[in-house]
Amino acid sequence: MKVSEVLSQLQEQNITKIKVGGFDIDGVFRGKYLSLDKFESAASSGFGFCDVIFGWDSADRMYEDGKYTGGRQGYPDLLSKIDLSTMRIHPWEPNTATFLVDFYSGDGTPFSHCPRGLLRRVVERARRLGFEPKSSVEFEFFFYAETPQSLREKHFRNLTPMTPGMFGYSVLRSAQRAALVHDIIDFMGRYNCPVEGLHTETGPGVYEVAIKYDHALAAADRAAIFKTALKVIAARHGLVATFMAKLSSDLPGCGGHIHQSLWDKEGRKNLFSDPADPNGLSRTFKHYIAGNIAMMREFAALAVPNVNSYKRLVPGTWAPTSVAWGMENRTTSLRVINGPSDTAVRMEFRLPGADVNPYLGIAASLAAGLHGIEEKLPLTQPPVSGNAYDIAGVELPLLPRSLGEAAALLEKSRVARHYFGDPFVDHYVYTRRWEIAEFQRAVTDWELARYMEII
Repeated sequence: MKVSEVLSQLQEQNITKIKVGGFDIDGVFRGKYLSLDKFESAASSGFGFCDVIFGWDSADRMYEDGKYTGGRQGYPDLLSKIDLSTMRIHPWEPNTATFLVDFYSGDGTPFSHCPRGLLRRVVERARRLGFEPKSSVEFEFFFYAETPQSLREKHFRNLTPMTPGMFGYSVLRSAQRAALVHDIIDFMGRYNCPVEGLHTETGPGVYEVAIKYDHALAAADRAAIFKTALKVIAARHGLVATFMAKLSSDLPGCGGHIHQSLWDKEGRKNLFSDPADPNGLSRTFKHYIAGNIAMMREFAALAVPNVNSYKRLVPGTWAPTSVAWGMENRTTSLRVINGPSDTAVRMEFRLPGADVNPYLGIAASLAAGLHGIEEKLPLTQPPVSGNAYDIAGVELPLLPRSLGEAAALLEKSRVARHYFGDPFVDHYVYTRRWEIAEFQRAVTDWELARYMEII
């Protein structure tokens, strides 16, 4: 769309305030409000956005290396360009619209550390190969009857869940919270994050959402925006929503599963489907699965990005522990879905938790799949037909057990550097090691209970 066309739409809908922003390495939405006049000039020629958003962690603490930003560099601006195709009219803020931005370096090249830019580059590679990638994301998340203030007053312990009990797929619980459920479905639909399905999961105050599929970049936009938007909706109902991967050792973790498929350039034919194959899987799809199997350990840090993420990857909790695939098998890291129609054939990447940065999670699996296609990797691992946690006589490659192990694998990965570039890989590995160092400085409740009295 042209700037003039967008401005006409904004004026027709009486939009006077524009929210613009992008997502940092951790998937946090960083942005600002612009007046309509400022938006017009920014949409035409770009605007400055302080590069500090890629130089600090999720707690706004500056990384100490300062290689590309920091006090020594003076915290310069990145060039930010508004993606006009991402316009969303706010359902809960009057006369307000939201646009996403892409970040560029001073020389006009895409900024290497930007997650959205990274996914865009992988998508462009897929298109050069003749594919149109499509994706959708499912999130599991908890609601608590708390506020940001009460979370801190309670030190994030002994929180009150929105509803008690397990109650998976409970019509009763959803009906009791009908106002919240309807707001999620209605507001997200109006905010171009359409919900295909929403239900309670097994756990106190936990829900699962399936966001409608789209082209890969747009699907990542929807998933990333959904997280922030849901927190806003929750606050309007006196609640706090969290996408933390593992909140309790007594409860399953929160998944962030990514569904994906490759289509022809016109978006009419699903290239993962082959009715002549016994399982309905095309040769392209088999190469794609093989690529994901080959690269899953090396790319894991992109899909499970935090220290806490790895506590979700334990047996018997609907999360994978090994590199494996299966037909309609939810104990594997790759669940292949081959029906009920040709258009529905797809792969579900079950490794990510709900704390995944959607841009990086989709980019990791898409790049791995393209690697399999480009290298024509054979699908030699047979599908798991039983419980992948415990298959007698079968040894499956284990997923990384910690963020440190995953970061080391990513750092050494030649394939990651080929698809994502050295600047991004080096910076991302540094940020993950920063997370580890921050955790190692902390004294946990477990340590106090374990050692204080008895040692």
